[in-house]
Amino acid sequence: MHALQPKHLKISKKDEESLLRELNVSKTQLPKIKKEDLALPENCETGDIIKIERKEEENSFVYYRVVI
Repeated sequence: MHALQPKHLKISKKDEESLLRELNVSKTQLPKIKKEDLALPENCETGDIIKIERKEEENSFVYYRVVI
């Protein structure tokens, strides 16, 4: 992983369910990320949800993507 690359984390199935409930969306409504993306952690499978943490100066942003 490159130092400037945002942190990519695979979330657990338990956290996945609560996240989808909290956001009131289904997996199909989340933005997609390809399984071949080099930023993904190892052992990612199709259908996993990835949490991307980006820090810019004093702000921190969190994005979610589903692996296709």
